[in-house]
Amino acid sequence: MTTALAQLYAGPTPQIERADARQVRNNAGGFVFTIDCWARLDRFLVLGTEASTYYQSARELTRENASSVIACYSADPERTVSRIVEVSLAGSAPRVSPAIFALALGTLSENEDARRLAFGAVSKVCRTASHLFEFIATASHLGKGWGRGMKRCVADWYREKSVEKLAYQAVKYRSRNDMTHGRVLRTTHPRPADDDVARRALYRWMLDGSTDGPLPEIIQAHERAMASTDPSEIAAIASSANLPWEALPTHALVEPAVWQAALPSMGLTALLRNLGRLTRLGVLKPLSRETAMVATQIADVGRLSRERIHPFALLLALSAYEAGEPIAAARRGVQDGNRWEPIPEIAKALDEAFYASFRSVEPTGRRHLLALDVSGSMRSNKLMNSHLSAAQAAAAMTMMTIALEPRSHVMGFSETFVKLPLLAGMRLDEVARKIAGLPFASTDCSLPKRYRKTTGINAKLIVVGMTATNFSIADPRDRGMMDVVGFDSSAPALMADFLRS
Repeated sequence: MTTALAQLYAGPTPQIERADARQVRNNAGGFVFTIDCWARLDRFLVLGTEASTYYQSARELTRENASSVIACYSADPERTVSRIVEVSLAGSAPRVSPAIFALALGTLSENEDARRLAFGAVSKVCRTASHLFEFIATASHLGKGWGRGMKRCVADWYREKSVEKLAYQAVKYRSRNDMTHGRVLRTTHPRPADDDVARRALYRWMLDGSTDGPLPEIIQAHERAMASTDPSEIAAIASSANLPWEALPTHALVEPAVWQAALPSMGLTALLRNLGRLTRLGVLKPLSRETAMVATQIADVGRLSRERIHPFALLLALSAYEAGEPIAAARRGVQDGNRWEPIPEIAKALDEAFYASFRSVEPTGRRHLLALDVSGSMRSNKLMNSHLSAAQAAAAMTMMTIALEPRSHVMGFSETFVKLPLLAGMRLDEVARKIAGLPFASTDCSLPKRYRKTTGINAKLIVVGMTATNFSIADPRDRGMMDVVGFDSSAPALMADFLRS
């Protein structure tokens, strides 16, 4: 029989007490390890801070992460910019906004090398005009004016693109963040070569709408579409010229025929963002030809890879589509007339595409204990201002692991360990319903580590962060522990390699 004093002395350490002198108190009042500025830079670039956590506002979280990014620039500007570019080009993050914000912070640095490197990376990170306009607006909001470095890097962005690619950007992203191509060109004055007649004509059109000179076909088609009031004519123009839907007049975007014409040439990113609209307008219907075509496009693993669709983007699209309403309306708690009834074929395609994006990973064949934090904060935290909670994202990653590793046992931990009713083959919407009914409580972050110690099998511990805080329950000095931020298609392979080593 164990005495009370012995239990108090030798029993498990509650999370409100330090188990290690290096631990600090987190926002929930528990004691955890802190991560360095480089690890936090990764968390920020992948996860962003647009949404509040259970314990911190989005503003507070963003300011903390900005300070960490600035610390990275002070320590090593080249490493900082290289990491920003690497995460962006590798498709490791579902959204580019954190990378854009991090570059904008670099342009304000007191370090000349940091400013030069940040400006030099703009064209690598800002691959579309929408990204470029966001960078300009972000830097301006942070206090950066139109100095020499800003003008040069923006002018270079226009000069480096071919006339055809620039024309596409001009009609697809006509304005963003209160920016237009005309306004930017008037400020930066990129000068084409004297004999570059086509580029000069395109610049004039972007500046004042002049149609003199040899304009690219996509510009001419856009002009014809904007001048038309006939939906059938606009649909025909969109189909023949492969116009993006953003290049069409607003009044035509309530016409199903116009969207049907735009579907074949629509990129997957645009398609995922417009699934709700296409369903609401009746372009997508159960068992229709258009629905079958869209489902096939979503499930095309090769295309998903070529167009750099992040698995998390698929998860966000599935969450939003099954909610049946735009995220803005959900946040306001109002019915805005833009609801839709989800089509099972589309939801199934999104679900299968999420799993398919991880199929290239070679299983380890080892035993896995998957422990999900099922505390109240995990259910409350909405990721990236989406319909998706941190708990749902963690469950989705767990299901991906179950699909790869059949020797998996799934548990949830809050104040105790509890078995979770998750099985291989479950749809993600079914998983969401299963975890929604769990008794969420406070978190004892020592439980996974106590399991590791009690079993005596020297189990490796992988911690997956779902928000951009600077805390982790993984000991940075323990070679048997690993921190992962978010998840992309490379994360399972990295974790498998860690488990094999």
